Amino acid sequence: MKLIGALLIAAALIAAVAPPSEAAIGCGAVVSYLNPCLPYVTNKGPLGGCCGGIKGLYGAAKTTPDRQSVCNCLKTLASSYKGVNLGKAAGLPGQCGVSIPYKISPSTDCSKVK
Repeated sequence: MKLIGALLIAAALIAAVAPPSEAAIGCGAVVSYLNPCLPYVTNKGPLGGCCGGIKGLYGAAKTTPDRQSVCNCLKTLASSYKGVNLGKAAGLPGQCGVSIPYKISPSTDCSKVK
């Protein structure tokens, strides 16, 4: 359960970095992309292959609905999963060389993400 929560948060972070597209990306896809980030954001391992997932999610989220979907998924995960280091999760895009137009945080207004 903790692993899934952490993955969802990581996925949401990555999706938030992605450009807009027509079809929204589901939380399941976000979790798949961000699964390699789980050890890092839960303080149990190194960054490892996380950036590949972050960049893949960024590339997949091409529309505004995609980005908003990823943002909402990450936001939900960030606010519901207590084992994730929110500072590390928020810093993932920058560490992986991806720039997103919002902060990965439980307080982010995903409706304003473009």
